[in-house]
Amino acid sequence: MNERKLLVGLIGAGIQKSLSPAMHEEEARHHGMRLFYQIIDLDAARASVDDLPTLIRAARIMRFAGLNITYPCKQAVIPLLDDLSDEARAMGAVNTVVNEDGRLIGHNTDGWGWSWGFRRQLPDADLSRVVLLGAGGAGAAIAHAVLRLGAQHLVLVDQDPARAQALAENLNALYGAHRASAQAHIEAALQGATGLIHATPTGMDKLPGMPLDASLLHAGLWVSEVVYFPLETALLKAARAAGCKVADGGGMAVGQAVGAFRLFTGEEPDAARMDAHLRAMVAGSS
Repeated sequence: MNERKLLVGLIGAGIQKSLSPAMHEEEARHHGMRLFYQIIDLDAARASVDDLPTLIRAARIMRFAGLNITYPCKQAVIPLLDDLSDEARAMGAVNTVVNEDGRLIGHNTDGWGWSWGFRRQLPDADLSRVVLLGAGGAGAAIAHAVLRLGAQHLVLVDQDPARAQALAENLNALYGAHRASAQAHIEAALQGATGLIHATPTGMDKLPGMPLDASLLHAGLWVSEVVYFPLETALLKAARAAGCKVADGGGMAVGQAVGAFRLFTGEEPDAARMDAHLRAMVAGSS
């Protein structure tokens, strides 16, 4: 009768196959809680980012304990919230919203989540010159994280060059001049690079394909992927074939979920258990 119950959700597009609900619900069970995780898929509802204000208002009324926010809503959700954590404000993107006594506070666990997975999979990666493809919500969080890990120089490439340039300027203001730069073309950006981080939706189940020409990959380049469904994206397959060391998107998926679970529940999750659960689910669905 005294079992703790929580209602949380995920807002995004094309997320029917997300494994976040199962990860959170199962981890909550280990903590003696009943957590219900609702998928709110814009595509399935024939909705768009324009409907985000209605969804956030509904979450307030229904007293959701929290929300995860994914593509394409990580930046659009910001004006609809009551406050932001320092991390979310610095990154200009939100992936986790927590209801604190009726006030919706935006957080960002993407950067920490990416770092957690990256350090586990590529602990000895050369961070001399890193290229980040994608300067949107996830990309912005990862940009901060990779510089905090000690990247000497980060090159940003985005389909919107102005967005990449603005992010580079922000990073340089925070971490020191010349730590980051923007490049319009991935071919030029990869010259002399030691690593590539892919942070766009390309390769997801709903957006299959390669984000760059496979001929640009070589054994001297490590590759970090953020897409986790499928876990073995076209980019990772091509990278392995080229002899690259790789980090799959499962690491970031678990890492950001660990951070979100902590924020939603106030409990400390078992990261290794959540990682094993995710990979068992992916293996079972392939």
